[in-house]
Amino acid sequence: MPELPEVETMRRSLIELVKGKTIEDVVIHWPKIIKYPLEIEQFIDALQGQTIDDIDRKGKFLIFMLDDYSLVSHLRMEGNYRLARRGDEQDKHVHVLFRFTDGTELRYRDVRKFGTMHLFAKGTEHAELPLSKLGPEPFSNEFSDVYFKERLMKTERVIKAVLLDQTVVTGLGNIYVDEVLFRSNIHPGRVASSLTDDEIALLRKQAVETLQESIQAGGSSVNTYMNSFGESGTYQELLLVYGRQGEECKQCGTPLEKMKLAGRGTHFCPVCQKLGV
Repeated sequence: MPELPEVETMRRSLIELVKGKTIEDVVIHWPKIIKYPLEIEQFIDALQGQTIDDIDRKGKFLIFMLDDYSLVSHLRMEGNYRLARRGDEQDKHVHVLFRFTDGTELRYRDVRKFGTMHLFAKGTEHAELPLSKLGPEPFSNEFSDVYFKERLMKTERVIKAVLLDQTVVTGLGNIYVDEVLFRSNIHPGRVASSLTDDEIALLRKQAVETLQESIQAGGSSVNTYMNSFGESGTYQELLLVYGRQGEECKQCGTPLEKMKLAGRGTHFCPVCQKLGV
């Protein structure tokens, strides 16, 4: 699943590719992707004649800023956007096409069909679901040590589950949660409220730095992710624990382990990340 660095990388590539283009028509092959408005024709009619002024992001959501509307797109597991010439061959996994007046079209491809799109009046998107339920961005001033501690002290959930909770902080997924916890020497099964002030501050710092480093590397292409230019990220080459179970820990040499926690495969070092407080 694309996480914040991958979605941010895609956002930047899409700005280069489609900013300033005007939508002539929209073709939808899989209507279930469109969640709002419920009437597909209303969705199509609203977008006709709209120009893409900019592309924003909140957590793992892309936000296409148009003249009068904001199109909120969640890629979920394998969603992706590619620009093509109208009439070029397309495969069966292309489900939505935004046709531009210059003869190009932006194709939304999604093998699993889990992605979603919501269209709102411009300026109202953050007050509506799905964006309204999201916590602060990791890079925002709102995501402070004080805020983070307040959220962690109110729960008896394990820290892995809390970091995956998009209402606490948005954008972190399974890959980066495992990496951030390792870089902080915190066991993923620790109860969140057991963390000390110093551990909380370090965890927040590592979350920000890890995401920034991944963005600089174009994200992690551990599965099928590529940006809208068709380029793979390289941060997977720098991952310290995710996907490395059985390999030696780069800090202490102990074999890394994997377990199921918070419903997700979880990678950690049993020596560097001890379960005790």
